[in-house]
Amino acid sequence: MSGTIVYEVRRVRGEWEMAAALALRHEVFCVEQGVPAHEELDGRDHEAVHLVAISDGELVGACRVLIVGNTAQFSRLAVLRSARRLGIASALLAAADAEAHAAGARRLVLHAQTYARKLYEHAGYRPRGRVFTEAGIEHIAMEKQL
Repeated sequence: MSGTIVYEVRRVRGEWEMAAALALRHEVFCVEQGVPAHEELDGRDHEAVHLVAISDGELVGACRVLIVGNTAQFSRLAVLRSARRLGIASALLAAADAEAHAAGARRLVLHAQTYARKLYEHAGYRPRGRVFTEAGIEHIAMEKQL
């Protein structure tokens, strides 16, 4: 994939899409970035709203949103390597905003890998606190008021 692709961003539908989302997360976080599988699968997937990006029948992006009171926690943003830099991550962030807002959340929080900080800043997130290491990767906590 290169240039422009057509994709749909929406909630995950069915077991196949959930399995594909988990497989994509494993590929991005565990294989590409070296995150231990037990840290990537944290036992909270059953509590979350899962969003996916689908292009021509293929899952090309995924993320999840956990709602805790009036706060939504955005996490596990993964985009297929061949589909990166095509706007999919931004579209997933926008969909997460809509899900959080619909659930009554007043703010979104996330732990951004520092290399992706500008993506989140462009989406309206602001850093809070200092850079820290999570799963061997530098992160910064960020938040956005809704």
